[in-house]
Amino acid sequence: MRSLERFKPLPGLRFKKGIRDLLRLDMDMAENKMTPVIETQGLTIRFGGHVAVDHVNFRIESFTLKSIIGPNGAGKTTFFNMLTGQYKPTSGKVFLKGEEITHLSPAQRTKRGMGRSFQLTNIFPFLTVLENVRLAVQSRQGFGFNFWQNYLHFSEAEDEAYIILKDVLLDEKWNATSAALTHGEKRKLEIAILLALKAEILFLDEPTAGMSQEEVPAILELLQTIRDARNRTMLLVEHKMDMVMSLSDTIMVLQEGKLIADGSPDEIYRNKAVQEAYLGGGASHE
Repeated sequence: MRSLERFKPLPGLRFKKGIRDLLRLDMDMAENKMTPVIETQGLTIRFGGHVAVDHVNFRIESFTLKSIIGPNGAGKTTFFNMLTGQYKPTSGKVFLKGEEITHLSPAQRTKRGMGRSFQLTNIFPFLTVLENVRLAVQSRQGFGFNFWQNYLHFSEAEDEAYIILKDVLLDEKWNATSAALTHGEKRKLEIAILLALKAEILFLDEPTAGMSQEEVPAILELLQTIRDARNRTMLLVEHKMDMVMSLSDTIMVLQEGKLIADGSPDEIYRNKAVQEAYLGGGASHE
């Protein structure tokens, strides 16, 4: 049997100030700190006779990091997909800053500041690292993905892209094709693209999935740096519990599609229902 003892928070990690300056949003956003940026009411989805997510009421405050955990098959990624629009709920509602967005497509939600990473990397493999980020900057600025424009015409976009690459420690790889990157480097590139889009809410689906043990600390430190800047809201699905406990302001726990706990890392660590969920296993289908 597994024990929750190994899930205790890790010691604090180093904090880099450079990315804080890059990510600083308008001052009026700071006034909204601790207001619910995303909220769900009775969110439910059924696949045939299987209820994958069952009447989940959820909220995340602005500029905090919340993690979603649970045994295998608990419905974590399915719930994530409903928040970002990949799945339409059978019933229930999703709200963004008080506005119902249940009916909006993933693209429409992206335009409203919701940025999503996936378990599998989502980049242009045959473009350079810099080009991937520059295109994200251009898209945000309204230029779109025009592959036929000479990139020298977009010096400001390039400069911004390079700064972002430097902050995610990919500046030395700026001219490499994305396909040539290691898996960990591709995940960092994907986060760089989200930063280039200036997404207000970062949805990170298992950002360390597939990484070697040596690659994980760099991503962990990057996520902590973004969190500590307190100008982005972050929602994380992750199986590495020591990482979850160290990074999270709050944690929600799903089991068989139901919300069984929601609180601080210490509250979750001590929660008997959570201990039972992990010691007793969970459902078999995600």
